[in-house]
Amino acid sequence: MTSTATRPAGPDHLWSVDEHLEDILTAVRPLEPIELQLLDAQGCVLVDDVTVPLSLPPFDNSSMDGYAVRVADVAGASEEFPAVLEVVGDVAAGAVELTPVGPGQAVRIMTGAPLPPGAEAVVPVEWTDGGLGEGPVAGMRARSLAPEGAEGHVRVHRPAEARAHVRARGSDVKAGDLALAAGTVLGPPQIALLAAIGRGTARVRPRPRVVVVSTGSELVQPDEALGSGQIYDSNSFALTAAARDAGAIAYRVGAVVDDAETLRATIEDQLVRADLLVTTGGVSVGAYDVVKEALAHVGDEDVPGSGIDFRKLAMQPGKPQGFGTIGPDHTPLLALPGNPVSSYVSFELFVRPAIRTLMGLDDVHRPRTTATLRAGKALSSPKGRRQFLRGAYADGEVTAVGGAGSHLIAALAHADALIVVPEDVESVEPGTDVEVVLLG
Repeated sequence: MTSTATRPAGPDHLWSVDEHLEDILTAVRPLEPIELQLLDAQGCVLVDDVTVPLSLPPFDNSSMDGYAVRVADVAGASEEFPAVLEVVGDVAAGAVELTPVGPGQAVRIMTGAPLPPGAEAVVPVEWTDGGLGEGPVAGMRARSLAPEGAEGHVRVHRPAEARAHVRARGSDVKAGDLALAAGTVLGPPQIALLAAIGRGTARVRPRPRVVVVSTGSELVQPDEALGSGQIYDSNSFALTAAARDAGAIAYRVGAVVDDAETLRATIEDQLVRADLLVTTGGVSVGAYDVVKEALAHVGDEDVPGSGIDFRKLAMQPGKPQGFGTIGPDHTPLLALPGNPVSSYVSFELFVRPAIRTLMGLDDVHRPRTTATLRAGKALSSPKGRRQFLRGAYADGEVTAVGGAGSHLIAALAHADALIVVPEDVESVEPGTDVEVVLLG
């Protein structure tokens, strides 16, 4: 899995957001299809069209507890002049042997039970005196309440039209119909349909396995005591959660100290369970930018484009980025900045589309819309950079949340959108229409 895009030459080239994304999506290919049990296929993308092998329902059946009758036998029935029918049998859901309904007769029937021969409609038990013969149907009156001489009969107080309260064979789907089209994401209703037509497995593209590695000797795991100069590792939790939200099976690796050999060994160990690797931190130009040091020279010399390319993007936040492939299977790796907002914005713009591409989805991007910037101070943006500001979106309007600093994680927690300020715009006044990326 290698990039076929033509990469601009020179370490000083300033990549656009679109160039970087195109390079990633050109390199990433959907995972190979596999056959999975239905519950294991939840969240996966169906590879082939599925047709219906049998009609649903497969037979005419009752939609109510009541009595299967002939229409002529209950014509004109009323409270004052009920139709009195002989109860000749019972039919429950799953019944095989069915008692036919003849003139002047009725058969007790339960919801979902097959319509017996000769019956043309079902009258709900609420339209009757409850019935007086033996049988399992819930809600029927007990024999002790029966009027003298009425045993084995039912009084019907209302007429019924033909096919009343009958679920017709094939009224849901018919044999040969398209059940689900290729490209469908299998959620609970789709899995229910596959089970209903007798499919125990589905051929899908599996959910990609994403491994998230954070770097930094200053990082401490939550619930541990902070020492001087230390901070809690939030990036690995945010990105792992974001990968799961995108549809992946995600694994979080605890923070790796700033040591190139340790990081390289950690990444190599994780390759066995990764369809995509994501690192955060260590991609800038500092003395301890361990990801660049560890991965700058990996790759297969015989495979053009393999290895990790570290680059600068014309965006804020998230200028330093890395992308390429690693390991014998050329597993894609995206190296993101370490500041929390930079890391998360980079994930939404680049990693999420890569995950959705691996899944085989056609639409891999977050939805975008146009919104009016609400009253407040004007937004400023550096010239030549595409800026992504946190925002709260509602009813066609968006409000900036927090400042532009890439460390402002609290503001990120209250945002549900990204406000996009183009490269050629340096100021956005309130009341201006802006592009918005909807995050949730």
